[in-house]
Amino acid sequence: MPAEERHHHHHAAAAEESHPHRPLVLERADKPPPQNFKTLLCKHAKSHCSCTPQKVRSKILGFIPILRWLPRYQLRDWILGDLMSGLIVGILLVPQSIAYSLLASQDPIYGLYTSFFASFIYAILGTSRHTSVGIFAVLCLLMGQVVERELALAGYPPELSSSSSSSRVNTSSDLFSELIANSSAGAVCDRSCYAITVGATVTFTAGVYQVLMGIFQVGFVSVYLSDSLLSGFATGASLTILTSQIKYLLGLRIPRAQGWFTLFKTWAAIFSHLGQTNICDLVTSLVCLAVLIPTKEINDRFKSKLKAPIPFELFVVIIATVASHFGHFNTEYDSGVAGTIPTGFMPPQLPLWSLIPNIAVDAFSIAIVGFAITVSLSEMFAKKHGYTVDANQEMYAIGFCNILPAFFRCFTTSAALTKTLVKESTGCQTQVSGLVSALVLLLVLLVIAPLFYSLQKCVLAVIIVVNLRGALRKFLDIPQLWRVNRIDAGIWLVTMTTSALVNTELGLLVGVLVSAFCVLARTQRTPVQQLGRASDREHYEVCANYLDLQTHNGAPVFRYTSPIYYANQSLFKKSLYKSVGLDPVREKAARLKESKKKLAAEAKGSRKDDKEKAATVNLMMEANPKASCLVLDCSGVQFVDTAGVNALKEVRKDYAEVGVSVVLAQCNANVRDALERGGFSAGNQPNDTGFFTIDDAVDFAQNLPVSNGNHEV
Repeated sequence: MPAEERHHHHHAAAAEESHPHRPLVLERADKPPPQNFKTLLCKHAKSHCSCTPQKVRSKILGFIPILRWLPRYQLRDWILGDLMSGLIVGILLVPQSIAYSLLASQDPIYGLYTSFFASFIYAILGTSRHTSVGIFAVLCLLMGQVVERELALAGYPPELSSSSSSSRVNTSSDLFSELIANSSAGAVCDRSCYAITVGATVTFTAGVYQVLMGIFQVGFVSVYLSDSLLSGFATGASLTILTSQIKYLLGLRIPRAQGWFTLFKTWAAIFSHLGQTNICDLVTSLVCLAVLIPTKEINDRFKSKLKAPIPFELFVVIIATVASHFGHFNTEYDSGVAGTIPTGFMPPQLPLWSLIPNIAVDAFSIAIVGFAITVSLSEMFAKKHGYTVDANQEMYAIGFCNILPAFFRCFTTSAALTKTLVKESTGCQTQVSGLVSALVLLLVLLVIAPLFYSLQKCVLAVIIVVNLRGALRKFLDIPQLWRVNRIDAGIWLVTMTTSALVNTELGLLVGVLVSAFCVLARTQRTPVQQLGRASDREHYEVCANYLDLQTHNGAPVFRYTSPIYYANQSLFKKSLYKSVGLDPVREKAARLKESKKKLAAEAKGSRKDDKEKAATVNLMMEANPKASCLVLDCSGVQFVDTAGVNALKEVRKDYAEVGVSVVLAQCNANVRDALERGGFSAGNQPNDTGFFTIDDAVDFAQNLPVSNGNHEV
């Protein structure tokens, strides 16, 4: 080494000795003084209750978004795409609205009402430019289950034949009086009338739930319904929907199964009545399936080349209706048909208030599913096209899409993925396309609807089944999902299985609980891991994950990457003791036991045994005399509660009793505040709640005197 370099090195070493390592010390910023509840309440009330012209205008524009974007509408650039997408979606909605009425246990006219009002109201109140709101298969299934249950409780017989819809038996006098008061002209409310009354009441209640959630700003609840949970729920419900439509494909007249395990009950009923299959319905179903499945695949495969999807469903409905009408399928072969579909609108009626206690829980689950689907689709397409949506305004929009139409005999709606994709792919720019779709449906309601009298129910069932392809294809994604994340795959499988095999609503609840349990389990199964330092810089990583990391024998460093709270504090201590290789509680008990043996040996005068046993008292300290301090990296600890603070206190106290100090490093500000409030004080450390860097903590630990229990070495 050259003399000049040796001289420089000598001066650097001397400077290092004269200036010892100083740990990083940061001064906390002053916190704003805490405000009492009265002050906060007054401030909140003042900000929300003050009335200025600007604030009134902002509130109105925020609540009715169409007033904000319609004056800025770029007519030349957007009108063609909106007209095209609105027309195509409106044409697709006609057969689907009629078909999904079957799934919701309603007459076809009510499906057309529902799609019309939902398209119109969401165009006014919604914040998404591309979302298509209308009938959604899963919600129709949930609605149909509630309607069939209430029909049975009210004494209406199952709809086994066309004559059953006009019968009414065993209905309580109070309920019957209320139904007559609600129905137009005081007419007797038959099965169909009571079915839509139940459906409208459920829809109204679900809408009230959604608006209340918007008022209380709880739009964030959608984040707790993960994609795997919603996908599993939709797939499980799709299996139930598929099963419920088999009876229509075969022309069987069997009642809808109620309660739990409806999938098994329905298949058992189908097999027991298989000999009663209507050949006309079966042949029609097979022909329609043979046409729609390949044509749907053609639409999907060439959607990038087609300017708009070809409405094969509408073609099938028209051809099947004409064939059924001229072939007299209803009278000659006893094939079930849609029946009379009136034109125009019926006068509004109130929901059945006395029914709300019976359906309140069902309406809540429907409200949650409808909102979650709508918000997730809205945010997905908004992100794709570079704009934002307001989750709480979406809650208002979908809520009023249920509340207002409920007075006009409609049932529950939400965003629908298939129609939203069609809307986007056909050039939709704004919700003007939704208004165009509403106009198409209005034309059908006023003029065309009666022409579907002879449309067979089996054709409607085929349309429902064919549209389940997307959800059923999720089964093909299970291997990929399992490889990517087994926890998400497990949530998907549990939710799907419960929804399909046990109960649809229960599947959603089980999925939420399993998701919450998985999050909780992740915080409880987090291990404490030893860290090593990179050779050329001040960076620490887990020794088990990377090679060539240097560990500090005198001050081993460990990391914990979960919150420390009441549910995992005992598991945190066990994991720490296991990683360190020393359980201070057991060590202390062993020392106490040896101490008692020593006293007993001294009392007997057995000096030889005393020396041999005393040699094992400090076994750990002699085996690793340099491990006098542990450094715990808390950078991954998001928060600690009272139990967590007490756990850290116990860890430090227990290790101190066996001669090992515990030093914390890299605690965030919230953890430091919790430690200060909990009385955690290191006493001899420059920072009472730990060091800001691991190197500072290690340097401090290596300079501590080695102790043996309560005695320094």
